[in-house]
Amino acid sequence: MGNFPAELKYTKDHEWIKIDGDIATIGITDFAQGELGDIVYVDIDSLGNTLNLHTVFGTVEAVKTVSDLFMPLSGEVIELNSKLDTNPESVNKDAYGDGWMIKIKISNQAEVGDLLSAADYAALVS
Repeated sequence: MGNFPAELKYTKDHEWIKIDGDIATIGITDFAQGELGDIVYVDIDSLGNTLNLHTVFGTVEAVKTVSDLFMPLSGEVIELNSKLDTNPESVNKDAYGDGWMIKIKISNQAEVGDLLSAADYAALVS
């Protein structure tokens, strides 16, 4: 079935979001990394940028494909997971932990209500 932590929010684009006040940590779901296969490179150059909902914030490169990463919420990219530069496989091994990608300062809290719950996301991918 898959691993869908209940405390997280999700998008139809297979991002997960952990919200802590006005800060959101974002990565791709365990389902997404499984579909992509072995991840060889994570390219995110949006640090310091304020991006709108659904804007591409980077790409993830697997052996067979390159996939865009989309902002699940509008906000300013305040931190990148620099460990992914040397250990992109962290996304495969620990998608919801060491494999996180960016942290943002949320600029529109109203958008949070449009994110999917774990149950909604599980239904989407099942």
